[in-house]
Amino acid sequence: MDTLHLLFNAVTVIFIATTMFAAGLGATPTALRAVLADLPLLLLALVANLVVVPLLGWGIAALFSLPAAAFTALVLVASSPGGPFGAKLAMVQKGDVVAGAAMQVLLAAVGSITFGLTANAILAAAQAGGGISIDVAALVRTVAILQLVPFAVGLILRRYAPPTARSWHPVAVKVSNVTFLIVLVGMLAGNWRDVVALLGSLTLLAGFVLAVAAFAVGAWLATGSPVRRTTMGSVTAVRNMGPALAAAGIAFGNQPAVLGALAAVLLSGLAAAIPVAALLSRRRGGG
Repeated sequence: MDTLHLLFNAVTVIFIATTMFAAGLGATPTALRAVLADLPLLLLALVANLVVVPLLGWGIAALFSLPAAAFTALVLVASSPGGPFGAKLAMVQKGDVVAGAAMQVLLAAVGSITFGLTANAILAAAQAGGGISIDVAALVRTVAILQLVPFAVGLILRRYAPPTARSWHPVAVKVSNVTFLIVLVGMLAGNWRDVVALLGSLTLLAGFVLAVAAFAVGAWLATGSPVRRTTMGSVTAVRNMGPALAAAGIAFGNQPAVLGALAAVLLSGLAAAIPVAALLSRRRGGG
């Protein structure tokens, strides 16, 4: 089991890094600067991801009267923006990949700092869970190594070696696609007992509803074309599991109930986000 766990972690790292590397290879500095200079888009995305979605997670958990472990998991997920699956779904839906990747990286960086404060405040106000103590420096290092660095390397290659970037881009996308599927299967296989145990509860439905609501909020609180808006919707719908898993280990001692609920919330969220991205791709002529 230890070997399989290490292998799964390695594939997850490859997926995150190659997804961001492929996004960088497909970007241009000019287009990236245009996205980051769009202050209304940035401000609205920050409000959607750092304020509205965490409050939605709290509201949905309370509305469904989730048990403590599931309540905690939903709040942790809702409070953690910038999931790398967001950049992947921007590719799947044939959306604004540059804007999606840039926003995802920014949200991951900012979210690594705000996550602990946001989740702790909500859990304290809701009188659920305990105090959360997150190693912010470790989270920032993780974001830099797995997301910022690969994206920057791809962007530099695109800027200074366009032929190389164009030739490597299809390969990076294929590696990203394959590892994406492996990660999904691995998560389901590694946590199937916990997920099955939650089938009779409302946890899976809560995760699904959170993803749908987050997509709607992300698309609504965005500027630009419908393609960019739906891209922001996908980025908002998919949350970053890294900080949530760190909190599960640090603040909750890796309680099986919390870990199982986290897996259930993530999988049900992807079950909502992936079909939406696939449908958008088909409507845009995706094969």
